Amino acid sequence: MKYGIAVDLGATNVRVIAGCRDGRIIARIMERTNLMGGPEAVSRQIIRLIKRICRENTLKLEDADGIGVGAFGPQDPIRGGISRPANAPYEFIPIREPLTEEFKVPVEVMNDCLVAAIGERFYGAGRGIDNFVYITISTGIGAGVYVDGHVLLGKDGNAHEIGHIVVDYEGRLLCGCGKRGHWEAYCSGKNIPNYARLIIEEENLKDKFRHSYLYKASYGKMERVTAKAIYDGAKIGDFLCEHLVNRVGEINAMGVASAINVYDPSVVILGGAVVLNNVEQVLTPIRMQFKDYIVNREAEVKVTPLKGDVVLYGALAMAFGLHKKG
Repeated sequence: MKYGIAVDLGATNVRVIAGCRDGRIIARIMERTNLMGGPEAVSRQIIRLIKRICRENTLKLEDADGIGVGAFGPQDPIRGGISRPANAPYEFIPIREPLTEEFKVPVEVMNDCLVAAIGERFYGAGRGIDNFVYITISTGIGAGVYVDGHVLLGKDGNAHEIGHIVVDYEGRLLCGCGKRGHWEAYCSGKNIPNYARLIIEEENLKDKFRHSYLYKASYGKMERVTAKAIYDGAKIGDFLCEHLVNRVGEINAMGVASAINVYDPSVVILGGAVVLNNVEQVLTPIRMQFKDYIVNREAEVKVTPLKGDVVLYGALAMAFGLHKKG
């Protein structure tokens, strides 16, 4: 039986599946990503997990059609790996070459958000749609874009860095990339608490904070506020949490509108942990407000049906070379 190997390589976890061309998953495995064992440790870990998943499910390595990898960035598409990662002290983490040498099959490596868009194109909400944008709102904010049936790459493979569009020209908050005013600095899971503290300070809401769900959830310490606590409070009707969620939603609406204005998609597909864990709280303010900022004909905004496996599905499509056929 022919099958493909798909790898979702995150800075925290590495997940591997074996699957069929039609999207059926045969087996899966996951481990914490080993980023501290040297630059070759990651590829060695992936090789070991692929061999294990094949051994435990009686899959012959020679029957593998290919290997697709969706990896955290920044990517080096020429060398096929990760260049100067923020999470590890290495100049380059090789992925494509070690896997190709070990398994003697085609290996494709791309940014995980691009790979997620490929997953939507072949197995998710992008099937049969030539123009769409996939946006992930998670620890960071990223995207993958299809225009006229082609995934956009750019000169360095970075035509998808939507989290770094500027939403605040005053640059009140610093993004993890070191620049100011970026969407990710305000609305990613990691940075929503920073934006919440800014709102509470600027709008003189400290008294509201002391009487809110957030005060209890953070033990009265503003620096211990989390994105999860903000969304949990909104779900139970806490006034301050609802206000903060709406303010975050306004900037998310600007970001989605910018994607519509720049790429002219038929559909904007949202994914990532912040979205998937808080669908109504994220989606409602976007749908209510994004039309205020668009100039192109509006696009449908929906949540990925592939949920947390969207990168794996994209990597599976890459393993079979589907992304090269349109």
